Amino acid sequence: MCRENKCPEIQNILDELEVIRTVYQKLFQFLPSFNVTDKKVLPYGLKPHTRSVSWLVEQVITQQTKYRKKELELDDVAFDMPDTSLHDCEITQHKKTYYVNVKVHNMEGKAKKNDIAAVEKLYMQYSANPSYNLIYACFGIRFNGISIEFDTSYIHLFSPQFLPIYVNPRNDKIQAFYHHQPEFRLRSEFMQLLREKSPSIILPK
Repeated sequence: MCRENKCPEIQNILDELEVIRTVYQKLFQFLPSFNVTDKKVLPYGLKPHTRSVSWLVEQVITQQTKYRKKELELDDVAFDMPDTSLHDCEITQHKKTYYVNVKVHNMEGKAKKNDIAAVEKLYMQYSANPSYNLIYACFGIRFNGISIEFDTSYIHLFSPQFLPIYVNPRNDKIQAFYHHQPEFRLRSEFMQLLREKSPSIILPK
């Protein structure tokens, strides 16, 4: 196992996580709360259910990042990704592109394991593009009537390469808590673990 302070590869990923953390911490200055619908439509408010609003919240985050790219000191933000893409947006700063998948956490809910990514899709992307590093950015939200509010004290970023690897045998997806202790490993070790932990899929070596 490679140690974080001795591996340029691991340090590079940590540096990328820190860049995106800084971008999103700045974004909190501009990120608005917003109404999901009209009070006449939902007179009793919106049931706190993360999955029902996650795509909409992700759109607000990615589009606000692009809209505020000047204030965030970004070169560009692209979010018109195909449905099959592992990332929701591509953030470019100083001519370097970061691949980001936005996740949403209900601050009033209990912490639980979440489906992070399909093993085969993740493995194939990492195999096809050796320079591809996916970044997950999890934002905390609160439900207030028909409004969604962002918790500016909560932003959690992580790399799939450093996840505790548990593969759900029912759907072949990596499951993990958004908040977890990272397990620092090389890309080659990560790929090997995916092959070992996914017995229902034959992954190429």
